[in-house]
Amino acid sequence: MSETKSIVIDVKGMTCQGCVNAVTRIVKRTDPQADVKVDLAAGRADVTSSVSPDVIEKAISAGGYEAHAR
Repeated sequence: MSETKSIVIDVKGMTCQGCVNAVTRIVKRTDPQADVKVDLAAGRADVTSSVSPDVIEKAISAGGYEAHAR
């Protein structure tokens, strides 16, 4: 089993609570066990997951947002 890591992902393009919910759903679809906290004002998602940051970043980007893992 993979090690769980804390990941900070900068997310551009979020404008409302609906965007926050969408980003949360995208991450949860990628890793149902992930802990996700999306901060609209800061434009970032704090994720605790065993999935690679690149995989989560690509999933969020595929959802229509600009995402970059720190």
